[in-house]
Amino acid sequence: MKTQLKADIMLLIVTLGWGVSYYLMDIALGDVDTFTLNAYRFLGAFFIATVLTFPKIRTVNRETLKYSLLVGIALVFVYTGATFGVKYTTLSNSGFLCALTVLFVPVFEFFLFRKKPQKKIVLAVTVSLIGIMLLTLQSDLSINMDNLKGDLMCVMCAVAYALDLIITGKAVEKPEVNAYQLGVFQLGVTGTCMLILAFLTESPHLPQSGAVWGSIIFLSVFCTGIAFIVQAVAQQYTTPSHVGVIFTLEPVFAGIVAFFLAGEVLTARAYAGAVLMIAALFITEIDFSGIKGRFKGSAK
Repeated sequence: MKTQLKADIMLLIVTLGWGVSYYLMDIALGDVDTFTLNAYRFLGAFFIATVLTFPKIRTVNRETLKYSLLVGIALVFVYTGATFGVKYTTLSNSGFLCALTVLFVPVFEFFLFRKKPQKKIVLAVTVSLIGIMLLTLQSDLSINMDNLKGDLMCVMCAVAYALDLIITGKAVEKPEVNAYQLGVFQLGVTGTCMLILAFLTESPHLPQSGAVWGSIIFLSVFCTGIAFIVQAVAQQYTTPSHVGVIFTLEPVFAGIVAFFLAGEVLTARAYAGAVLMIAALFITEIDFSGIKGRFKGSAK
């Protein structure tokens, strides 16, 4: 339990960084195009990780590279959806809809592996889903058509990221897969794919301002390099469904950043949704069996 708690704290810090990333992506997209931004972001992170930790990745086996390829391709869809989402919808909406990963993870695990989720995970997912609905839908619970294009891209991001978590979870269970190396090489795969897409569909160029350079560097180092390496290592000690619930706090952090830095104001209903999503995280951390056992003991 202590090891899982440490892993959860690490993932919570990662989630905070990703909450900030939506605002930074919004800044960078004012200068560079979508695939170009992601190429800078992932290849920059891969280069820094390689230089600083080369002895750890110098020898890598085929199994680790195979899963790095699979996870890296999944991340291409994740960040294509997330970045276009930021471009065509609000910062708050993009963060909240990408959090639908929490719903897709247990659904995919059930259909792919016939794995029934724990009761508390089902409860947490239900509470999170209600929170996401309160945060993203209009007052009459209808879809905002003005943001539909961006919203759909964010949903694609959520689906792809659910698959990413499941693949990563399966990979780190294998003794022959090195979690740290997986975290590094997936960055290289994603960055290479993004660079190819950038040259095929865009006109890549260097950032033209200090603010954009600063945003890309922060995205590369903290929101990409450190974040995905930490995620791969931490997933050795927890489950994909559990990680999905923790990552529901990403839109909460994104909403806070959007409020203070971009001036996006949420409604009271949206704040209620954020509270529910935080509550869902606490549900996953509570040991209900232990509480039940102590309650029975005291009753005797």
